[in-house]
Amino acid sequence: MLAVRLRADDAQDVWDVFTQLASALSEGNPVQFLKAFDRSMGGYRMLEADVTALLGQAEVQSSIEILSDEGNGATRMVELDWFLQIVEQQDAAGSTRRRERVRCRLAKQGKKWLVTGLEPLAFFAPPKPAR
Repeated sequence: MLAVRLRADDAQDVWDVFTQLASALSEGNPVQFLKAFDRSMGGYRMLEADVTALLGQAEVQSSIEILSDEGNGATRMVELDWFLQIVEQQDAAGSTRRRERVRCRLAKQGKKWLVTGLEPLAFFAPPKPAR
């Protein structure tokens, strides 16, 4: 009975990580968004630069649906259906919609879950200017 409860708690904790990520994007808060990531994660610096640039240039609305969540009390593999609505601040008519299957690896560090892997990283890059 305890093992089932612990798994349910882990699933809720992981869901909480992703709701906080979506909220941080919608609030335009790159610092809060990046707190959920392990700084030693491959591509972290690129993610940091992209999210900071994205939120500096645009308002973002974010929604996430968990498609799969597998793992144990120490590591999780999560696949998400992630949607972004990006409205550029300089051009209110400039709007970009992105929807992608995003794969995340998470590891529990102490009592906190951190994202230790994310694909594709480019999902969070600012939109390229129209030519």
